[in-house]
Amino acid sequence: MNYYTEIKNELINNEITKKVKDYSKNKSDLTTYYNVGKLLSEAGKHYGEGIIKEYSRRLTKELDVKYDISSLNKMKKFYLLSLKLATVSPKLSYSHYVELLSRNNIDEIKYYIRITEQQNLSVRELRARIKNKEYERLDNETKDKLINNTTPAVTDFIKNPIVIKNNTNKEIISEKVLQRLILEDIPAFLDELGSGFTFIRNEYKIKIGNYYNYIDLLLYNIEFNCYVVVELKVTELKKEHIGQIEVYMNYIDKHLKKITQDKTIGIIICKKDNKFIMEYCSDSRILTREYLEI
Repeated sequence: MNYYTEIKNELINNEITKKVKDYSKNKSDLTTYYNVGKLLSEAGKHYGEGIIKEYSRRLTKELDVKYDISSLNKMKKFYLLSLKLATVSPKLSYSHYVELLSRNNIDEIKYYIRITEQQNLSVRELRARIKNKEYERLDNETKDKLINNTTPAVTDFIKNPIVIKNNTNKEIISEKVLQRLILEDIPAFLDELGSGFTFIRNEYKIKIGNYYNYIDLLLYNIEFNCYVVVELKVTELKKEHIGQIEVYMNYIDKHLKKITQDKTIGIIICKKDNKFIMEYCSDSRILTREYLEI
């Protein structure tokens, strides 16, 4: 087989497809770069890895398009990754896959493919998720569920720690300041919690007995059909925090939740998670997460 001629023809046909059939650009890219990657892999076995440098020089000269060594190596890596994945999602572009080539953990790669499909992430958004180490901040139980295709719970994809952006460089000295930072970029905060979360309001007023109380953040999860109470603490977790959020959750269940909705869950975002306290918390609906200021 003349590997060079096959590679050249694949790339020429792809360039023609891009110009004529706009709707099929992505499919053509994925197919072409898979085929080129396969040919490069096979050529490397026959002629040694240095053949990519030779092909790069010839392709760039003959096609008047810069196919540098890096680009060809990415196509080869894309092909090898595709073998591990078994199938390539047409919902992701080749540029999406390029962002994933630096990842070594196949389970991590599958996670990012999954959220890109579900949330229609752009390449820039996917890059930001990877940079923020989103997969690494999932707990091991959630990762096991992903590997075994087990049905997830609403709390599974809440990151730990939760990243709070502080573009103002304000020192977080109170719950009010922390809340303000969250409100400045609600979409980013909801992404930290996972998928399906929507914002209802902050300082949600409820009346318990003769006194008014205010829930820091009241959310709703569309996918899991339940309210979410979020309490913010700038100290380590304390047992009274658990009692407080339990009262708020019970209030929402009694006064807001409809019979068709699932029970309210609670999230305590605190400065540092105190595992000892949580061992004595019998309510599995309450989750604690540290916050990380960046």
